[in-house]
Amino acid sequence: MPAPPCASCHASRAALRRPRSGQALCGACFCAAFEAEVLHTVLAGRLLPPGAVVAVGASGGKDSTVLAHVLRALTPRLGISLQLVAVDEGIGGYRDAALAAVRRQAARWELPLTVVAYEDLFGGWTMDAVARSTAGSGRSRSCCTFCGVLRRRALEEGARRVGATHIVTGHNADDMAETVLMNFLRGDAGRLARGGGLGSPGEGGALPRCRPLQFASQKEVVLYAHFRRLDYFSEECVYAPEAFRGHARDLLKRLEAARPSAVLDLVHSAERLALAPAARPPRPGACSRCGRPGQPRALPGLRTPGRAEPRPAPPGHRQGSPGAGRGGDAGDTRDPARVPTSKAIPTF
Repeated sequence: MPAPPCASCHASRAALRRPRSGQALCGACFCAAFEAEVLHTVLAGRLLPPGAVVAVGASGGKDSTVLAHVLRALTPRLGISLQLVAVDEGIGGYRDAALAAVRRQAARWELPLTVVAYEDLFGGWTMDAVARSTAGSGRSRSCCTFCGVLRRRALEEGARRVGATHIVTGHNADDMAETVLMNFLRGDAGRLARGGGLGSPGEGGALPRCRPLQFASQKEVVLYAHFRRLDYFSEECVYAPEAFRGHARDLLKRLEAARPSAVLDLVHSAERLALAPAARPPRPGACSRCGRPGQPRALPGLRTPGRAEPRPAPPGHRQGSPGAGRGGDAGDTRDPARVPTSKAIPTF
């Protein structure tokens, strides 16, 4: 049976049916509709004012690739400038290939790219070092928990380095629905309350952040990348299988099979949640060591930007290990035999 004509242009054959609406569209009309919807999200939410310098969190994956491509196409209409900011978490066999994809994108689209590394920001710590230090320690937190805190801090630092006024990330509707489910299942009222809306206004001195793809389904993000023939990295992080998010993702797929609107229903539910005054979490504080937004206490092993002297090692931490900053033997930061014990791991 031949494909029906495109419901928009009526000139070409439809290449897909939109997962939510069922509308039959050709590839070109689908991409145009996708971009128009992202534009509407940005304008209706007043996310990026004219003149904004926008740092795009670029991981090399499909979401950040699609986000950068769409915002680049919309730049003349939004009146903004873009900077790609990538984070090198120090994950062997994974991050190098992803960063290579980001560099190809930056060259192809002629966008400036800045890469910030955990190893430079956090006194020699990489995610591989964190994983080795927590292995067999009985800690309840997965590597993704540590990485989330460090990555947010690294992206903020990279954005400030390029003079950005706003940060955008590629979280799509499925990502946000998973987050809502996770917070419900953990009983985390504070994060549920902060999870609504399209981003954060920049409390505690942090740069404003937003998620222009928040209402775009993962399926449509993949379809857009396909029809635009975008080059992106598609391997899963080696530490992802241990994350709690995987269970929320499996549950969400089953819910969506029974109720196709489940993803957006969860996203909109988070927007409408409100906490009683007594249950509201405290406002974000600042690190007592570097002054950046985040934990009220200092993060062990974190070097203050602009200061050359080495940081003292955390309690119970020997010199020359990844958490000891630059005060020890620099060669030790890459020697697995000399990775610090679990007592030395930064806690958040």
